[in-house]
Amino acid sequence: MTAEELQSLIASGLACDHLEVSGDGRHWSAVIVSSQFEGKRLIQRHQRVYATLGARMQTDEVHALSMKTLTPAEWANEPK
Repeated sequence: MTAEELQSLIASGLACDHLEVSGDGRHWSAVIVSSQFEGKRLIQRHQRVYATLGARMQTDEVHALSMKTLTPAEWANEPK
């Protein structure tokens, strides 16, 4: 899987205001900004992303995914 494919999978299941994916084909890192995270705890945000990946997480197609999940307001306050 490529970073572009993983990014497309996440974006197809979650409306993202901003989405960055990087990694080595096995271990991934993502910054995901979505209004769908409003009012959600961190674990709920991560579960939402995992739900977009479905079986790919269980079949080891996506072995590891480190996420920074933010609302648009949180993203606006992040140092860039």
